[in-house]
Amino acid sequence: MTALTPSATRRVRRFAEQRWLLDAVIQTVGLEWDQGRIGYSMAPCGVLAAPDFERVRSRVKKFDDIAREFAEVGVARIRRAEAARQAGHEASEREHNFIASILFGQAQWPIFENTEENQRLESLKNAAYAAYARVAGHPVRQVELPWGERSLPGWLHLPPGASADKPVGCVISIGGMDSTKEMLVAMYGDALLERGLAVLALDGPGQASCTLREIWVRPGDFPVATAAALDWLEGQPEIDQSRIAVRGVSMGSMWATQVAAHNDRIKACAVVYLLQEQGCPAAFREASPTFKTRFMYMAGYDDEHEFDAAASDLITVEGLGKLIHCPYLAIGGEDDELTALETTFALLDDISAPEELMLLQGERLNMDKPPKFINEVTYIADWFADCLAGGTPESVLTLVGQDGRIRRTPWSDRPAYHHGLPEVVFGDHLGEVVLGE
Repeated sequence: MTALTPSATRRVRRFAEQRWLLDAVIQTVGLEWDQGRIGYSMAPCGVLAAPDFERVRSRVKKFDDIAREFAEVGVARIRRAEAARQAGHEASEREHNFIASILFGQAQWPIFENTEENQRLESLKNAAYAAYARVAGHPVRQVELPWGERSLPGWLHLPPGASADKPVGCVISIGGMDSTKEMLVAMYGDALLERGLAVLALDGPGQASCTLREIWVRPGDFPVATAAALDWLEGQPEIDQSRIAVRGVSMGSMWATQVAAHNDRIKACAVVYLLQEQGCPAAFREASPTFKTRFMYMAGYDDEHEFDAAASDLITVEGLGKLIHCPYLAIGGEDDELTALETTFALLDDISAPEELMLLQGERLNMDKPPKFINEVTYIADWFADCLAGGTPESVLTLVGQDGRIRRTPWSDRPAYHHGLPEVVFGDHLGEVVLGE
């Protein structure tokens, strides 16, 4: 059975016309033809999930295989979780349910409409994660934020030891087009929790569970959604209201930037895997047609021409730099194929607060080219920990070379951004070589 109805398949002209080519590319290249899907979705699970993802990788030969193969290994995991529960093996029950929730979320990704199958997978994902939350190794609290007549779902993760007598800082985490809130906190050893910070993982308008609730993304929605989250956090005694930050991943790098510009209660903002160019022309016109097809579903558009007219308002950080008054960190690949880095440079030029742009030489959007000399997840976690402890970060341009060398230059002294050879970009004028990062 095909994953999509004919009407959803034909919603985007390039997706319909290139469907045969898409299947040929998947047959040739594999499941990660468009982005590092296995890498980023398996990361919160750890190596325990490697057999599941490798099975899916080996069995996906065309687009319609994706949902079925992820769902099958997800069902196998919840069977194992139930067996572990009956045997009294709480740790195993926790692990199986967590991994199952991630697998069901990935099974939903290629279903760009609210079909019965998508609803079934949503129920399985939610049940698996709720079962995980009951026996997680740290406190996990279900969240429903008011949104008109509906609500936005999330999960609040508290580090061990957080209490009303010892409140902790909190990072509101916003994923991208393909993320689910369940993916935003690792099952074990989460970088933010390990540094004593809570995480509020949300599905905002247009994301994951919100699509099944017909809460579509609209311009200006994420600052309003985050304001609701901040209001809710005020009622959580374990959270220090003076130490709240926001993190954005991929398309979330645009939404988190909007949040930082419009919410003074946000004390720091970090974004990674940058997607900030107005209207997202690279993703929607030049990359795999799945990007546009997915985002049209997230925005609730059936007519491609209407969506094209609205895209520049839906996706933009234009003029926001002047409104950002908290420290701002952006990390991206120097060869990011889905955004124009000129947009990010211009954004940071307008920020008066401390800012840092870190670029990894030769890396694309997902920055998964080995070897990696900087781990962006831990770098962001350390940066948040410093900011929320009262530290003031430097305003710098940081360049990470493929040889492992890290060069920083004060932002005010940085050379103008231009396109050229790495030898030009990494000239001696960029300042001190920083080792050991």
